[in-house]
Amino acid sequence: MNHAPPPQSLIPESAPFSPEQRAWLNGFFAGLVAPEDGFVTPLSPAASAAVMGSAADDDGEAPWHDQTLALDARMTLAEGRPLRRRMMAAMAQQDCGQCGYNCETYADALATRKEARLNLCAPGGKDTARMLKTLAAELEEPREEAKPLAAPIPAPAPGASRDNPATVAFLSRRRLNMEGSAKETWHVEFDLSESGLDYKVGDSFGVFAKNDLGLVDQIVAMLGASHLTPVRGKTLREVLQCDVSLSPAPDALFELISFMTGGAQREKARLLAQGEDPDGDAATLDALAVLQKFPSARPHPEAFVEALELLQPRLYSISSSPKAAPGRLSLTVDAVRYMVGKRKRLGVASTFLAERIAPGETLAAYVQPAHGFSLPENPVTPIVMVGPGTGVAPFRAFLQERAAIGARGGNWLFFGHQRAAYDFFYADEFETMKANGLLTRLSLAWSRDGEEKFYVQDRMRQSGRELWAWLAEGAHFYVCGDAKRMAKDVERALIDVVSEYGARSVEEAIAFVAALKKSGRYQQDVY
Repeated sequence: MNHAPPPQSLIPESAPFSPEQRAWLNGFFAGLVAPEDGFVTPLSPAASAAVMGSAADDDGEAPWHDQTLALDARMTLAEGRPLRRRMMAAMAQQDCGQCGYNCETYADALATRKEARLNLCAPGGKDTARMLKTLAAELEEPREEAKPLAAPIPAPAPGASRDNPATVAFLSRRRLNMEGSAKETWHVEFDLSESGLDYKVGDSFGVFAKNDLGLVDQIVAMLGASHLTPVRGKTLREVLQCDVSLSPAPDALFELISFMTGGAQREKARLLAQGEDPDGDAATLDALAVLQKFPSARPHPEAFVEALELLQPRLYSISSSPKAAPGRLSLTVDAVRYMVGKRKRLGVASTFLAERIAPGETLAAYVQPAHGFSLPENPVTPIVMVGPGTGVAPFRAFLQERAAIGARGGNWLFFGHQRAAYDFFYADEFETMKANGLLTRLSLAWSRDGEEKFYVQDRMRQSGRELWAWLAEGAHFYVCGDAKRMAKDVERALIDVVSEYGARSVEEAIAFVAALKKSGRYQQDVY
């Protein structure tokens, strides 16, 4: 999307800064908004060769492309590779599409300067953005005069990407947990009939939510400003609610605060901007908490807004099949609420969908096509699905799709949560599917119903002989949910099953599971 070049001065003359401060801040924020100006500075041929590499120094393999690997492990695997490959390793490896690319193409775009925004990897968060900033320093070279793109890029159809979302109608919500559950999970439905959107099972839905007005108004009060203060052609309240992210606090905000404070406060802000954690609270700092932590700093509203990042869409796995519910789309959403000290924090999109948007209201949204997460082409192929909690969402869609097309392949679902009496999502639907033969096996695991915690991976080991038999018959294996723990535990359990019941050594079992992944028989949608 093309924008007009940024103005010469981003800090208004009325802002309470000295000429030296205003000059520094103008330069600082010009750097922040420059990537939006629609211009690119091309690399020289020599620099391009250095960052893109060649067949001689890059074998095309990406061993770091694993959502369960930590950032430092990924960067270790990418050592010695061309810059574009190291940039890819810095991504979260989810190929989620929230950045408008997949991990590899986002890295290539950054390395060739076709994309200048370093903070688009939402799952990677600040750690990825900081690593990309470090790597991007290798791109520094004498810059040629910026030139406009050779030809305008055609705008995608509405809803085909995050940059051109469609308008959809919110239909309804119903709570999936029973009263007494420790969780709050919602089945949310949208009407797509007027949006022009279509989707396939396995795809994700990108939702442009709004920030909570209560939080927005607290920030406005802390700034000592009026709700009606004009910023970016809107009121301050509108911008804070709809346009910028209020959590987590970005490095640029700490950089701004460091310039407006002195002594120990300045040093703390400077360290936070560099990724340090001087007080042990960096992970809890959102925009409001920063203003509370540094009470002597009261940025001008326009400077404050410019230091924040854009409010990014949130992606959710779609839990319906268009063949089963034409013109409709559903999500399965955990409402995120938690306490930090005495303050209640809210997940932006989850509580927007759970309580703030009303039936009949519209919102901007788009469909993100799946990358390697789809049903087998052959409807006779059996499938095994592991989806605890909201990870069950795409598998509800898979089952609806297989019912709609009359697929004859076996379907085995592993589902788990805390308590059977409160947290058995879609229980009636799954029991009906089991009764009519669509759901061949339903294996359940409840972590809080017994004296010892029991998870889906434990149920897999318990059913290991039958699970190996399904794999030996060609079943595809799917996992959806938490990447940090659950997905790793499920993979370990599968390796154990293959080793024990497939009569393989541990090393052979690991190779077997790796081969499943490479062939597309082991697919993950983890986050």
